[in-house]
Amino acid sequence: MRLATIRTATGHRAVRIDGDSAVETGEADVRALLERPDWFEHATGADGPVHDAARLDHAPLVPSPEKIICIGLNYRDHVLEMGNELPEYPTIFGKFAPALIGARDEIELPAQSDRVDYEAELTVVIGRSVRHADAEAARAAIAGYTVLNDVSMRDYQRRTKQFLQGKTWEHSTPLGPELVTPDELPADPADGGALRIRSELDGEIMQDSTTDQLVFGVVDLIVYLSTILTLNPGDVIATGTPGGVGDARTPPRYLTEGCEIVTAVDGVGECRNVCRSVR
Repeated sequence: MRLATIRTATGHRAVRIDGDSAVETGEADVRALLERPDWFEHATGADGPVHDAARLDHAPLVPSPEKIICIGLNYRDHVLEMGNELPEYPTIFGKFAPALIGARDEIELPAQSDRVDYEAELTVVIGRSVRHADAEAARAAIAGYTVLNDVSMRDYQRRTKQFLQGKTWEHSTPLGPELVTPDELPADPADGGALRIRSELDGEIMQDSTTDQLVFGVVDLIVYLSTILTLNPGDVIATGTPGGVGDARTPPRYLTEGCEIVTAVDGVGECRNVCRSVR
């Protein structure tokens, strides 16, 4: 099953994507849908108003998640290109909901940064509350997967050892377009399946890897994070980015006014965003 949150004339709506059609489930957004214990059965049987899937206005997949948890330095190729050693534990930072935009929205480039970078990321969406999970409970907690572009203001990120100040600028982070349940995928990352992950900047491939390059896999991350705090329906876990980011290139390659950045995971979907400067 594929789910999305769309904008309508009367507000956000959660929808089930059925090929060329999108059927409203009755909830305001995907988080509200996932908070139902019977969300899968409810969404499967939903028969609300129908929209043309080709004309949808995608909101962020989860407009207001309780938590947006991001993992840094989690692809072997990216760790090495940044001159680091493979980590012993996950590197964890966060974002806040105002950073999120839809999969087709414009990315805002702030006047205060001239080192705005892209990061394609496979992203997990939690479907049931879980704490102190073992591997089985971690798998069961996965509602599905989506795509996040962890747009990063590298100059601000590197002002201190903490990443947050470079990671959560408003209207900077595409999330979506859809939640794809594991049964829809040719290979489930929770079982170590390899999905191609890539980014393209103005049509040129920048990142091109597979999700089996993850240092800490999807299940490992849920087990680890749920030891620290309860993961709840609609929580978002961005699992890290592969090599090829702009900041590691010679010369560096950053996002600029009018450029188009595409971030994609095969079988899951793509975010396609034009960048606009804000003053």
